Amino acid sequence: MGLVNIDDALHEQLRRASKVSFRSINAQAAFWIRIGMLGELNPEMTFQQLAARDLSEAGVDPAQIVDAR
Repeated sequence: MGLVNIDDALHEQLRRASKVSFRSINAQAAFWIRIGMLGELNPEMTFQQLAARDLSEAGVDPAQIVDAR
């Protein structure tokens, strides 16, 4: 694992977003980097489509979540 130097303002936004997302700062940065890369590689897909594809590939079934209510 390496270090990445980022602007202090971006680090502060990462810190705030990580609290809301219940992720560590490193996990939040990795998530944003991954989503950004996927967005660049798949410009025709929205964030929601990318997330749905990843969830589906991981075997997550939204219908089961809705039925659990």
